[in-house]
Amino acid sequence: MNMKLSILSFILTFPMLMNAQEQFNEMEYTPAKTTFHLNAASTSKSVKVRIYESATSAKPVKTVSLKRAGKDYWEGTASGNMMGKFYTFDTGKGECPGTFAKAVGVNGRRAAIINLDETNPEGWDKDVRPALKSSSDLVVYEMHHRDFSIHPQSGYEHKGKFLALTEPKAIYYLKTLGINAVQILPSYDYATVDESKPDKPQYNWGYDPLNYNVPEGSYSTDATKPEVRIREFKEMVNALHKAGIRVILDVVYNHCMSIEGSNFQLTYPDYYFRKTETGKGTSGSIGSKGGDYSNGSGCGNETASERPLMRQFMIESVKYWINEYHIDGFRFDLMGIHDIETMNIIRKEIDKIDPSITMYGEGWSAGTCAFPQDKLAMKAVMYKMPRIGAFGDDMRDAIRGPFSDDTKPAYLTGIKGNDESIKFGIVGGIAHPQVNMKKVNYSTSPWTAQPSQHISYVSCHDDMCLVDRLRTSFPGITTEELIRLDELAQTFVFTSQGIPFLLAGEEALRDKKGVHNSFESPDSVNQIDWTNLQRHSEVFLYYKGLIEMRKQHPAFRMADADLVRKNLTFLDTPDNVIAFTLNGKAVGDSWDTIICVMNSNKSPRRITVPDGTYTVICRDGMINTDGIDKVYGNTLTVGSQQALIVFSK
Repeated sequence: MNMKLSILSFILTFPMLMNAQEQFNEMEYTPAKTTFHLNAASTSKSVKVRIYESATSAKPVKTVSLKRAGKDYWEGTASGNMMGKFYTFDTGKGECPGTFAKAVGVNGRRAAIINLDETNPEGWDKDVRPALKSSSDLVVYEMHHRDFSIHPQSGYEHKGKFLALTEPKAIYYLKTLGINAVQILPSYDYATVDESKPDKPQYNWGYDPLNYNVPEGSYSTDATKPEVRIREFKEMVNALHKAGIRVILDVVYNHCMSIEGSNFQLTYPDYYFRKTETGKGTSGSIGSKGGDYSNGSGCGNETASERPLMRQFMIESVKYWINEYHIDGFRFDLMGIHDIETMNIIRKEIDKIDPSITMYGEGWSAGTCAFPQDKLAMKAVMYKMPRIGAFGDDMRDAIRGPFSDDTKPAYLTGIKGNDESIKFGIVGGIAHPQVNMKKVNYSTSPWTAQPSQHISYVSCHDDMCLVDRLRTSFPGITTEELIRLDELAQTFVFTSQGIPFLLAGEEALRDKKGVHNSFESPDSVNQIDWTNLQRHSEVFLYYKGLIEMRKQHPAFRMADADLVRKNLTFLDTPDNVIAFTLNGKAVGDSWDTIICVMNSNKSPRRITVPDGTYTVICRDGMINTDGIDKVYGNTLTVGSQQALIVFSK
């Protein structure tokens, strides 16, 4: 960063720090008056607040001119009782609800004045975050509100809504499966679904932010009433917490739906977004008129997390979701666009509230960013971001094939050369003496300092479902073979150190009709067909068994890298067989020694193990932690395309 930029950053930081609370509380209500605050460019000729009777009324009932109250900071007061009214800010670029609206009307174009305390459901003051000793104890279930409950035969009353997750049917199902955290796709107010047409089928994942700090209206039962979406979101969180399930929010601070229509641009043009210097691809100066907008997000823009107001916006937004909505964790979309310093500051601020709150993200960008690469929160430097995690695509692609080619197979279909990448995921992305980093897919060196920084997974929302991937990379696959390989893939995930991650519905052999990027595909593609549970109950039971085994046995979730290095040992195996032992006794497990063997070959394989008496708990697509069978001696035979797990005491 050059001297000019450093001085400019300091100048911008100083007034912000002096007024941080006010600057991110854009509206303060009392029955006698309402005070408005806004961060807006000092070059603005005027800043006005327009107050409306409703979210859709044509003319304002009052207009207030804000006055400069500091550098890039404006404020003003509207006298009288404004409760129930709606308002917009206008800096001369067009009306918007501000950058930090906490309640909005239909489609989020106007902010609303409401009493947030009145949105609290019964018992909200007694809501308790489910206990969590380590992030490694999490079992994360990624879900989209419509996907989960919209199917005609889902049996849910509130299909596609926040409230579906409050229904006893949903709570019973999630608890029976055994997960202890849901990661919900973007649930803030996003741009592409018309909330005024609730009966019209509309779909989007929600990676098109409009108002970052308000729940999405289309997931509420009445988007025209600002308080309803807020109350129902809280009811959802409360119900999940009572069931012992944490709520992780997918946050998308890296870009907006568009630059011109964003609240950032309408209040402070070109401040919140990075620009490139012509021909250089490096960060332009703050407020620079030169260069093009950088597009590291692949969505036409990228935000500038390193700039004081954007950094503080992210900090205050995360804190707001924690304090107002009792959120338990955050998944940062395209985290590699944000700078390392900002991510570490957010982690420290979260720790002041509750160190158990989880924080992880995608350790990459979707394109080149206008910021020095070595300062971005990329997967390769997660060791510089203590207690922040990232997704392990090294392991994912080695198991089922690369993200970039839906038809290219890997380990599951018997392709050699993937063992080291999978082993790297099994140890949680840490340095391990038996993992040869020269043979790992994308990483030349270990990128986690602790295994709890590694998210283990084989598929998520923005990719083919595992079932679809197996069908495209294994033409002619039979249902029986698909189930074996599906279960084998998830066995890797749930026996690996770190945080296991599961896409909702895969326990019911979910598919998305082969669509890779279904962000705006219809419900017919994205919905989970729960009738599959009846046809393939054995798959659900296998997933349930994996989760139960992991939760019962701490050897599968060691939170310390040194413990993993000392107590996880890989065994010599034939091609396309991976086997390892866990010293359970050393980490307080009730099983002294655990041996996991995974075989993707189409015929059985035999491996040598320490001589002993072993209890089989996983074999032939079945899991029973009480034991299935006994085996003796120094060899184990693992069936074709399946896993074998045994233990000894």
